[in-house]
This record gives sequence, structure tokens and C-alpha cells, in this order.
Amino acid sequence: MGAAPASRDVTSYGMGLAAPLALFFLLFFVAPLLQLFWLSLHNDTAGLHWGLGQYLHFLTDPFSLGVLGSTLLLGAEVTAVCLVLGFPIAWLYQRVGPKLQTIIILIVLLPLLTSVVVRTFAWIVILGRQGIINATLQSLGIIDTPLKLLYTQFGVVIALAQVQMPLMTLPLITALGRIDPNLDDASCSLGAGSWRTFFRVVLPLSLPGLIAGCTLTYAAAITAFITQSLIGGGQMLFMPMYLYQQASTLQNWPFAAAISIIFLLAVLAVVSVFTTLGRMSRGYGGA
Repeated sequence: MGAAPASRDVTSYGMGLAAPLALFFLLFFVAPLLQLFWLSLHNDTAGLHWGLGQYLHFLTDPFSLGVLGSTLLLGAEVTAVCLVLGFPIAWLYQRVGPKLQTIIILIVLLPLLTSVVVRTFAWIVILGRQGIINATLQSLGIIDTPLKLLYTQFGVVIALAQVQMPLMTLPLITALGRIDPNLDDASCSLGAGSWRTFFRVVLPLSLPGLIAGCTLTYAAAITAFITQSLIGGGQMLFMPMYLYQQASTLQNWPFAAAISIIFLLAVLAVVSVFTTLGRMSRGYGGA
């Protein structure tokens, strides 16, 4: 008889603690999204006509679809670069002593200790025509004229990869740290080589961390307004800058709101794919 009231008291106490967070979520996340959606249903800037005209305009405009496609491709490229560079770093972290681990983790976290604006301007200096890369290549006689690295897709990918690298490396370090080292030894003792052990043992067990890192990196890369706009300049247009131009420059708020909703749905679709893969990988790893 006494257990049921006690259980209800605990539930009521938990709901009371969660109420402020739920209220904050409703006021500062759900309400703005609803307002954006309501604004996107205006077919004109004056708000006199309602409908799905803004969405139809975006989905039938080759230029808008091209901007969305280039943004999604940018996220994939940045994620791939971070994965290729981040996995060896995480693997090395698990196989060195405590002192070297401290140095590696400090290097990984170093980008988070400085402002995104500062890091982006540093990349402008590095990638510029008179930057470090071009100056070094010219001094070595490898090139005669400076390479165009700034305001290119390559420059944006490299800068974003450096900015987002911790989001990939830290989950991988955690995932690899949970793998029992005896599994590697057992695989090698049974005749499997290093590469076979990696692909059959290490990689499957590290998939949860790998997918978590890919999710964080992808979502952060495609929404990185500052780095995209400064490194890409006026020659590279991605969804965050496209949205900004429609809202601030052209004052086309309904179309900007529709861009926001479509972009949000695209990001959620990609994240849901990563989430599904993460659940499957945990089941595979547990098996």
C-alpha cells in the first residue's frame, strides 16, 4: 500500500524538476520554430496571401536546390576528412603512455580554446595568395604562381575540418578506449593480421563512436555560418549564407523562413540516418 504513494511522489518530484527545462524548451525552441513555420506560409512579404508558395518556389528553383546540394556535399566532405584524420589520432591516443596522451588530448582540444572567428581568420592568412602555403611552395620552387586556395571548396573543407576535428576525435577516443585490448591479441594469436584485426574487430566495435562523431561533425559543418562565409567569400554560397541574404539583404522573410524549415528537415533527415546506423552498430557490437 505504501509503495504506490511513494512511487507517485517520486514521479511528481521528477516532473517538478523537469518542468523548468520543459518550459525553457517550449519558449526558446518550439515557439520560434512554430513562428518560423507560420511565417513561411506567407506567399508574399506583406503577409496578405497564405499557402505553400515559398516551399514550391524553393523546390522548383534549380539555384536553390543547387545551394542545398552543395551544402550537404560540403558536410560529407568535411566529415570524411575529419574521419580519415581523426581515427588515426584516436587510435594513437590509446597506444601511447599517459604523458603523450595528455599532449594529444591538448592538441585535440586546442581548437575549442580559441574563437571560431580567430581560427577562421588564421586560415585566411594561411590559404591566401601570400599565405604560408603558397609562400612555402614558391620558396621550394614547386610552383611559380600562387595557388588559389582561398574562396574555394577546398579551402572551406580544410578550414572546417580543422574547426570540427574535436567533434570527431573525442567520440572515437572514447569508443576505442572501451575496446578490450585482449581482443586484438586474441585475433592476432588466431592468425589474423593487423589489417584483418582492424576491419573485423576494432572497426565494428568502434562504430558507435564513429557514427556519433560523424553526426556531430556533419551537423556542425553544414551550419557553420562564420567559416563558410569568410573562407568561401562571395564565390561560395551555402545554405546559412543563402538564408542570411534572403532575410537581411532582400528582406524576404517568408522565403527565408521556408529555407530555414527545409534546411532543418534536411539536417534532421541526415541525423536520423546516422542515428539509425548508430543503433544498428550498437546491436552489432553487442552481438
